[in-house]
Amino acid sequence: MSLRVLVVEDDREIRSMMQSSLTVEGFEVQTAVTLSEASALLRHAPPDVVVLDLGLPDGDGVALVQQIRLNQSLPIIVVSARHQEAQKIQLLDAGADDYLVKPFSVGELLARIRVALRHRGTALAAAVTTHSLDDLHVDLATRTVQRGGETLHLTPTEFNLLARLVRSAGRVVTHRQLLTDVWGPEFTEHTHYLRLYMGQLRAKIEREPAEPRHLLTETGVGYRLAVA
Repeated sequence: MSLRVLVVEDDREIRSMMQSSLTVEGFEVQTAVTLSEASALLRHAPPDVVVLDLGLPDGDGVALVQQIRLNQSLPIIVVSARHQEAQKIQLLDAGADDYLVKPFSVGELLARIRVALRHRGTALAAAVTTHSLDDLHVDLATRTVQRGGETLHLTPTEFNLLARLVRSAGRVVTHRQLLTDVWGPEFTEHTHYLRLYMGQLRAKIEREPAEPRHLLTETGVGYRLAVA
């Protein structure tokens, strides 16, 4: 089962970047824009990790840190443009596990999350982020896909679909799981989305889309990314 991350961030671009990157890494991601929205999610769908911005429309993130620490021990990673030492100390003393100053790399955020989880007894291996077979090379960290040395241009949805298969390379991923992870839980019955985008992805990746070498169909179950 995927670990759930709650991203509390009011900047749309940063929120979208973190959601996309964490999803690619195998996390189930929830997002909130305000303290009140985050509080509701904490009550009704408790996450395993919280990634928290400080300057939110309805208050300061330090209040949420204090609220969480009243009855929960889950890891809290603060991300903020504030870089003063006193503010960092205040947040850490309030119960935050770590503090990242914006701008930060996705790789560093993921490493801090793994460390925080490990301190609570949850060993989390780094996700598979590269795949190579024949002349196809995929690098999820740089969001690049190459075939025969030529860079292929995928849409965001095509890339996210391929990324989900890369993370489970060699194993079957069910239709329902792909729809949930790429489109969201409300799309589990929309199998036509999956057929459409898988067709588009094969047209770009496969030498012979009608006889796929990489993106294999497991009839009635799902799809598998070949590893040999």
